[in-house]
Amino acid sequence: MNSHESGSSGLQRRQLLAAGAAFGAGALLPGRAPAQGGAKKYQGVTLNVSTFSAAYPKLLQQWLPEFEALTGARVNFDAPGFPVYNQRADLELSTKGSAYDVVNVTFIYSSRWINSGWLTPLDEFIANRNLTPADWDIEDFLPGARAPETGRDGKLYGIPWTAEALLSVSSRFDLVQQAGLPYPDTTDDLVKVLRAVNRKERVAGFVSDSHYGWTFVPYLHAFGGDVFRKAPDDLFPTLDTPEAIAAAEYYANLIKAFGPDGAITYQPDQVTQALKLGRVNFSDAGQLHLAQLGDAATSRTIKTLKFGQVPRGPAGRFPGTAVHGLGIPTGSKNKEAAWAFIQWALSKQTTRRAVAAGYGSPARRSDIDSKVYRDKQLINGNDLAQLALDAIDQAAKTGHMKYRTVAVYPQVDQQLNKAIALIASGQASAKQALQQAQAQSIAALQRAGLSV
Repeated sequence: MNSHESGSSGLQRRQLLAAGAAFGAGALLPGRAPAQGGAKKYQGVTLNVSTFSAAYPKLLQQWLPEFEALTGARVNFDAPGFPVYNQRADLELSTKGSAYDVVNVTFIYSSRWINSGWLTPLDEFIANRNLTPADWDIEDFLPGARAPETGRDGKLYGIPWTAEALLSVSSRFDLVQQAGLPYPDTTDDLVKVLRAVNRKERVAGFVSDSHYGWTFVPYLHAFGGDVFRKAPDDLFPTLDTPEAIAAAEYYANLIKAFGPDGAITYQPDQVTQALKLGRVNFSDAGQLHLAQLGDAATSRTIKTLKFGQVPRGPAGRFPGTAVHGLGIPTGSKNKEAAWAFIQWALSKQTTRRAVAAGYGSPARRSDIDSKVYRDKQLINGNDLAQLALDAIDQAAKTGHMKYRTVAVYPQVDQQLNKAIALIASGQASAKQALQQAQAQSIAALQRAGLSV
């Protein structure tokens, strides 16, 4: 008996198999008929799957008994934290090793991993009707979500499981209303509101995920700055411009002046928990995390929540967007079984079940348009789904997210993380920290072989 089949997991497995019998095995694993004579196609195959820890992978881990029972394959599913996952996957993929059969194609690494030839093109699997039925429907995945998973050769290397937008949230908007203020629309408005509500009822004003290469950049853009001169064509870093320094000083001060103790160490799950418990009022987070605030069983702030777009600055509003997908390393020895896993993990049946379970960031249009998703995304009168779609549409029109999928962005991302932490902790001025980030980014890009 494997680890997935003990205790309540055994009951869940039997329930899933019953569901498979009711709907037909093809409903659970498209294109796979029930085994003939007891033999299962992937009996004896062990698949090693790795993603970072997030809401969707956690659901897949719960549902693994279904895939294993249908196929005979055994799945080892690893989901460490985001930085650890990326470090391990980048190293393993660069060797073209066989340690992983399915990996998360991380947004900031997608260009590097895809265009270096470290991932397997999926088009032939998708087109093969013996492996993939037409109604699995690749066209159902948002074009904007497929784009970062596509190589320069026009081939698809990852199937998106999330199309995420960075949005603004107030967990205790009642405190803002008591102060007689509206939801902050601009960077100036946000400071005004935070001054009015910080520490009211012992609620800190603001915190964000300490992955500042994600959370800070909308503010960098809002102040008229950018990461590169003109991505993806001109990758000279522009981190020490007056606009960038002003943005970093503004953003780090939000954390320093209005943050809880230890604010510069917060990870995404800690931000979500602090918002759920009402320990922090304002943040910027992906709807993947914000949807969790609508869980009546765990969210103490469900009746006082309000969501909005990230603040508009002097140069405009620039919401962050991110896409992650599942792909197959070139070194995998089990590519067909790996595709069977991806096909199951991102089938309409599985993604719809995830949405019904409260998953808040699907990449299939049919899920986004479904009543079950729209109903769950209506949280305290806020239409989170529409806010996210609007942000994703805006990012597609302005193109400001191009910085994030160039092959060298991970190196610059690390420098932004360090710079904001240095400023927020008082160890450096904004100018000092960003001049250092600029110099170290240029050095890192030169080491990567770029002429800058």
